[in-house]
Amino acid sequence: MSRRALLIVNSHSRSGASQCERAVAILKAHGIEPLHRECESREDLSPLIARHAGDVDCVVVGGGDGTLNAAALGVIDAKLPLGILPLGTANDLARTLGIPFDLDAAADVIAAGKTRRIDLGLVNGQPFFNVASIGLSAELAQKLTRDIKRRFGRLGYALVAVKVLAQARPFRATIIGEGESVRVKTLQIAIGNGRYYGGGNAVEKDAAIDDEHLDLYSLEFNRAWKLALMARSFRNGAHGAWREVRAVRAKEFDIRTRIPRPVNADGEIVTHTPAHFSIRPSAVTVFAP
Repeated sequence: MSRRALLIVNSHSRSGASQCERAVAILKAHGIEPLHRECESREDLSPLIARHAGDVDCVVVGGGDGTLNAAALGVIDAKLPLGILPLGTANDLARTLGIPFDLDAAADVIAAGKTRRIDLGLVNGQPFFNVASIGLSAELAQKLTRDIKRRFGRLGYALVAVKVLAQARPFRATIIGEGESVRVKTLQIAIGNGRYYGGGNAVEKDAAIDDEHLDLYSLEFNRAWKLALMARSFRNGAHGAWREVRAVRAKEFDIRTRIPRPVNADGEIVTHTPAHFSIRPSAVTVFAP
């Protein structure tokens, strides 16, 4: 049976503009009629989805994690399944769900029609699929401009990361979770909903995007160069075994800092501390293998 999909491609991403026509053709070849709409700002994306909720059977988003983040509340309100065409730089939600990065193969997943329900993280009411963080990643998100991502792709992350690490200084924060409160001096606090973030790092070795929990880690050392020693541990999610890394699992967290600090959610600065982190279990239906 033919399906109609609201197709949103982030034409501002590094590969979005060149891939849009191809995405339309591939969906049509799979019996999916795309209703393509452009969206100029992330704030307009969820309202755009809501406006077309009665016109389509699903929503297909072509872009990276930031674009998918902006679509999250829209697909929930529209009660429509979400299809993913990984056209961003990191594509960590696609990686978590096992969606191929090849556009044809990703379209095959949507056409097959198999869905699963996944959790959605919230920080001060703003959604995140992968990770929300305070500290190093937030500083990276602020400095990693759209122009840098378009010009350098994944290399841009590395270039900006070197600069951020060179200037990194620890900050003090209070972490509250499951009735316990602890004061820390940290370079970064990250709270994960999914499994992967930052281009393939694992939030925690057993993390899953449908386990109805959030996974927190806090980097409690003074020198950012130690991250280089932990690189392999971060790739497989074993960083919690290091003495300087605090790892906690809970359904809710509160993070407080002396002065407001930016919070990065899926690569976008969305709010500031004090920050309340919570989870909406099985909130989003996605096409996945």
